[in-house]
Amino acid sequence: MGKKKAKKKLPWRTAVQEAMLAATIREAIRRYGTSNPPFNYRWEHVTTIVTLAAKLAEMTGADRDVVEAAAWLHDIRKDAGDDHPRAGAEFARQFLPQTDFPSKKIERVAQAIADHMGLWRDEPLTNLESQVLWDADKLSKIGLTAVFHWLGHDLSKGKPRSTADFIQRGRAADWQKKTVASMHTKPAKKAAKARLKAFNRLWDELEAELNGDDLV
Repeated sequence: MGKKKAKKKLPWRTAVQEAMLAATIREAIRRYGTSNPPFNYRWEHVTTIVTLAAKLAEMTGADRDVVEAAAWLHDIRKDAGDDHPRAGAEFARQFLPQTDFPSKKIERVAQAIADHMGLWRDEPLTNLESQVLWDADKLSKIGLTAVFHWLGHDLSKGKPRSTADFIQRGRAADWQKKTVASMHTKPAKKAAKARLKAFNRLWDELEAELNGDDLV
């Protein structure tokens, strides 16, 4: 009898995207009660992080494959709550060997995912790929991207919100200063400062319009 043919492994980029999309649909059902909400927050968040992480990898010399795979999978186990980084890392260890992702890089992906928890850090991360993923993830939470993600998420949940509510929420996000101070890579440090300025300026300008302060 001839030897059994080895099963062809899945292309990893396609596999991680499909796995994450499926996870976002499950989360949408839990959060919004539908698989097709007006705004799929998790999918928007993850695809944003993939773009940012890939660009930061190019700018810092981080491993592009490691960073991209980690970005796609970093919230794959968001259902695990605060334990989702550890659970996501374990998912990567189990899932990536089923694909053609380089086996010698899998543990580095898992490490980056495990390290991404928290909106700010008291001590910086030391692994470059972990730094890049952490920076990319947090950049989406401190600029205008955060505003539209918050808005889309709340509208999808059917939460009644006034413009004044959004202004109050934006001004209450004082933790963002600590996020900016926690950035690791030079490009992310610069972008984070600019994003925070734009975020705060938005509320000032919006409030000025609502008050008619521009009627001079």
